[in-house]
Amino acid sequence: MNDFRNLITLEAGKRAGKPCIRGLRITVYDVLSYLAAGMTIDEILSDFPTLTHDDILACLSYVADRERHTVILKS
Repeated sequence: MNDFRNLITLEAGKRAGKPCIRGLRITVYDVLSYLAAGMTIDEILSDFPTLTHDDILACLSYVADRERHTVILKS
């Protein structure tokens, strides 16, 4: 799994504390939304030249790691 810890940042004053890529104002949610809408990685990189292929993979790794830690409580 891609090590996202050096690429995904959390800053209270930036984008309401949402996880961003390398301190940029582009959030993990933004990237995932583009992918979910059908954009390819190459299209995202073309639209956002400050992003790298590793940034996109870091977003996916970040969310995969969060999902791995998700706990379902029984009612």
